[in-house]
Amino acid sequence: MSAVAPDAGGGADLKSKTVATWLSFALGSLGAHRFYLHGFGDKLAWLHPLPTLLGLYGVHRMDTLGQDDVTAWFLIPLLGLMIAQSMLAGIVYGLMPDERWADRFNRGVLRKTGWLPILGVIACLMVGGACLMATIAFSAQRYFESQVEAAREISQ
Repeated sequence: MSAVAPDAGGGADLKSKTVATWLSFALGSLGAHRFYLHGFGDKLAWLHPLPTLLGLYGVHRMDTLGQDDVTAWFLIPLLGLMIAQSMLAGIVYGLMPDERWADRFNRGVLRKTGWLPILGVIACLMVGGACLMATIAFSAQRYFESQVEAAREISQ
């Protein structure tokens, strides 16, 4: 049977489900939740910042060059997908049972969590759903606009 410890304080290497959920919400597209849970040696965490920064660069390009910038069309969905995947990670972390969390991240030491991870899950659902739908809509719009342009060029 696992020992029960409060969610605040405790051992230095025990990981909080609340912190992981909210890190995923706030800075998950940069991999902060993975750095928190697995350390700076986590190779998957280091794969997060580049696509996020490329997506932000695409937003900057579209802001400065306008909507006709094709490079921005390809870069902006990267940002949307990185935000959506980090929201999904926050949902998974927040809904993980405390016993499974203890076995996976805290060497079997059970820390009871309250409602803060659930509030994080609600926030992740709202932002993640909106971001994913916006990314799909943006990508589809740009694809169909490029098809219309290609058809116009063929017909002339």
